Amino acid sequence: MNETTNVLTNEQRVKLVQDQKRKLTYQSAMLSIAGILGFLLLWEFLAISGVIEGNKLSDVLQVFRLFITKFVDKKPDGAILPVHIWSSLEVALCGFGLAVLIGIPLGWLMGWYRGFDSFMRPIFEIIRPIPPVSWIPLTIVWLGVGLQAKAFIVFFAAFVPCLINSYTGIRQTKEVLKNVGKTCGASYFTIFWKVGIPSSMTMTFAGIKVAIGNAWATLVAAEMLASSSGLGYMILMGRSYGRVDLVIMGILVIGILGVVISALINLLENLVLGWKKL
Repeated sequence: MNETTNVLTNEQRVKLVQDQKRKLTYQSAMLSIAGILGFLLLWEFLAISGVIEGNKLSDVLQVFRLFITKFVDKKPDGAILPVHIWSSLEVALCGFGLAVLIGIPLGWLMGWYRGFDSFMRPIFEIIRPIPPVSWIPLTIVWLGVGLQAKAFIVFFAAFVPCLINSYTGIRQTKEVLKNVGKTCGASYFTIFWKVGIPSSMTMTFAGIKVAIGNAWATLVAAEMLASSSGLGYMILMGRSYGRVDLVIMGILVIGILGVVISALINLLENLVLGWKKL
C-alpha cells in the first residue's frame, strides 16, 4: 500500500513539474509577444506623432507594405527582396561555414596540444585584434569583388569567436575525466576525441552563436564590395535614394534572418548535447 502511494506521489510530482514547465513556457511566450508589440507601438507612436520627422522614420505599416511589395517590385534598387535575401545568405553562410570548419578544429587542437598552441598562438594573437573591414583593400587585390571576396571578409568576423570558444571549452575538460581515460588504457588522441571534444561542446556552440551574429554584422561592409544585390546593398541604396523605409526594412529582415538561423543553431545544439539531459 505504501509502495502504491509512493508511486502515485512520484507520478503527481512529475505531473506538477511538467505543469510548471508549461506555465513558465507560456509566460515566457506571452512576455516575448508583449515586448514585440510594445516595441511596435512605440515605433508607430514616434512615427505618427511627429516626435521624429517623417523623412527620418517611416511608420510600421509603411515598412510592412514595402516588405510585401518588394517580393515583386525591383524598384528602386534593381532587385526583388528574395534575390537580396539569397545573395546575403550566400555570402554570410559561406563565410560563417568556413569559419566553423576551420576555427573550431583549430581551437580544439590548440587547446589540447600545448606544443601546437605555442606554435599557433603568436599568429592568432596578431590576427585577432584586426577589424574584419580592414581586410577589404587587400581582399579586393587578392580576390576581386565577387562572392569569394565578400565571404572572406565575413569569415574573419566569424573565425575568432569560433576558435576562442572551442579553445576555452576543451581547456576546461576535467582532469578526472582524462585520468579515467588513461586508466582504461585510452591513447591521448582517443581521450581528445571521446572526452575533450564532447566536454567542450557547450562553449563551442556559444562561440558559433557569437560567430553568426558577427557574420551578419559584417555583412553590410562586405556587400560594399561593388555588389549588385544583397540586403547590405539594398540598405546602401536606400540611403542613397533617401528611402528610410527601405533602410529600416533591410535592417529588420537581417534581424529576422538572424533570429531564424540562431533558432536552427539552438535546435542543432539540443540534438548534439541531448546526452547531457540524461
